Amino acid sequence: MRNRPSTLVSAAALGLTTALGGPAVAADPTGPRLDGLIGDHAVLQRGQPIVVRGASGPGQPVTLRFAGRSTTVTADRQGRFETRLPALPAGGPYDLTLTAAGGTTTVRDLLIGDVFLCSGQSNMELPVNAAQDLIPDAHPPLDDHLRLVTIAKTSSETPLPRFATMPQWAVAGPDTVPAFSAACFYMVQALRRSEGVPIGAIHASWGGSRISAWMDDAALRSAGMAREAALLARHARDPVVAERGASTIWEEWWRRGTGDVAGREPWQPDAALDWKPVPKMANFELWSVAALADYNGMIWYQRVITLTEAQARGAATLAIGVVDDADRTWINGIGVGGTSNAARARVYALPAGALKPGRNVITVNDDDVYAYGGMTGPADTMKLTLADGTPMPIGDGWRYAVAKRVQGNAPRSPWDDINGAGTLYNGMIAPLGSTALAGIAWYQGESDTGLPGYETRLAAMTRGWREQFGQATIPLAVAQLANYGKPPIAPGESGWADVREAQRLMAARDGHAGVAVTVDLGDPLDIHPGEKHAVGQRLARVIRPLAYAGRKPMGPSIATASRTDDGVALRFAGVTGSLHAQASRIAIGFELCGPTAGSCRYANGLVQGDRVTLAPDGWPVVRVRYAWADSPVVNLVDDAQLPVGPFEIPLP
Repeated sequence: MRNRPSTLVSAAALGLTTALGGPAVAADPTGPRLDGLIGDHAVLQRGQPIVVRGASGPGQPVTLRFAGRSTTVTADRQGRFETRLPALPAGGPYDLTLTAAGGTTTVRDLLIGDVFLCSGQSNMELPVNAAQDLIPDAHPPLDDHLRLVTIAKTSSETPLPRFATMPQWAVAGPDTVPAFSAACFYMVQALRRSEGVPIGAIHASWGGSRISAWMDDAALRSAGMAREAALLARHARDPVVAERGASTIWEEWWRRGTGDVAGREPWQPDAALDWKPVPKMANFELWSVAALADYNGMIWYQRVITLTEAQARGAATLAIGVVDDADRTWINGIGVGGTSNAARARVYALPAGALKPGRNVITVNDDDVYAYGGMTGPADTMKLTLADGTPMPIGDGWRYAVAKRVQGNAPRSPWDDINGAGTLYNGMIAPLGSTALAGIAWYQGESDTGLPGYETRLAAMTRGWREQFGQATIPLAVAQLANYGKPPIAPGESGWADVREAQRLMAARDGHAGVAVTVDLGDPLDIHPGEKHAVGQRLARVIRPLAYAGRKPMGPSIATASRTDDGVALRFAGVTGSLHAQASRIAIGFELCGPTAGSCRYANGLVQGDRVTLAPDGWPVVRVRYAWADSPVVNLVDDAQLPVGPFEIPLP
């Protein structure tokens, strides 16, 4: 999905502007400073020790007073301090006062309640004011006991110990809700109404991000991404060597997918492709080339430059402008860089020896995965800057060729902000420290479509987060991918269905997780469906029993499949009342499948109670699928109008 530009929250750590319209009491700038999320109007998790981290003068004692109790901690030689305040029941408001030799800091209007973390990509990021909002809940009155905070978008190659910009809590109301995550807000709004305790919502999302960007180092390594984790660490020390390593991973992927022999690939200086002149540095959909008008895929670009011996000497810098979506760039067949931020101008360092006297060839692979694509310049920003500082314009004279189709998604650089390995975890989750939580809502997966192993990555990320927050069983509610794209007219394979199945299996095996089915809430024409009110309410239905009753969430889900004299019998768990086929006597969307791809056939379902029977069709059946498409058409719900979610199940 298209990456949205980051919006940074700019606020002094303790001199915030409150959601109630007035400034917070300014702290003495020489007094103790806090890390993490404890700021004016924050909600702190009830029933859990309250971790307070911050900085003061080296070796200074810091006295904390909170809720009628006080404690003293001494800052270390670097001026850092951390202490735990006793757990408290729901209540407040309270003030937290920190006093040291340098002065006093007071944090006001703190509540004790339940805190939920919402994270993911753009469907979690989509704000209330961009959702379908012709409902009263979109314009709520001020609720002093519902508090919201958004973490500024930050990418980092190493875990950050604290936020560079202190997150700013706000009281939920007409002025603060519209810009907040819609799915997250509607979830916590529903929980606030049902549970009657203060609720705090932390929103940390970034549009277009892969799950790997949200995983810590241990999670990456346990999920089979040790090579990427090691490269990320190397990039912080030696970016040139790390860039070459990332190029090697990309090149290996290309050769596996195409069968190209080493030395004969399209990035080699003398690659014999069907080269044509680039009409202009702009999205190739705007070139008036019929074959590219609606093209999503890879394009090769090439530019030849001639250098003297003096010009080729020493290190240089290559600027190729913006590339939409992702690039991989070579000089004379040697990889020098690549990134997948569609809004970022590419600037790559060339070490001494990368250039040579005479003919030099710049090759760029553009991987356009969504909407518009291409090298878009602007042309006047594209240049090769030589070791002596001399710029050589390279904005014209390019040629292009359409690339071969390669199965699967191209690798991304581990240090990419949204598609990297740990980059968003390092910048947006690690600084949360051991913040206590009541639950986590996760809405992501679109950017992982076509990447195998999503279940493993989701489980590893969840373990890592739970370990960081010091709670091994934090409830997790996963918003399953909504329907998107053309409805199917025949059974087939689906990358979106693969991700949905991975989400379902991970939640079922976790024991403290559930899935909010959204396959009926999407928009075939919009990857960002607006019906986030229902998404949030379903997330609340999933997380409420996990967080408050210690039991599994309700909602119809496949339990067993067996052979009978009448065909295939499916039994569903979590059904409220009975199952029903909407607007029909039969349930649609079921498939009887053999062992191989392409062997699935549609089957009508006869519904009775919590069971569905599929009649045999005379062909081998070893598994059953349901709603197996990017945008499936289905009609099976229970008395609560909750849909049966997509699944694949083997048949004994």
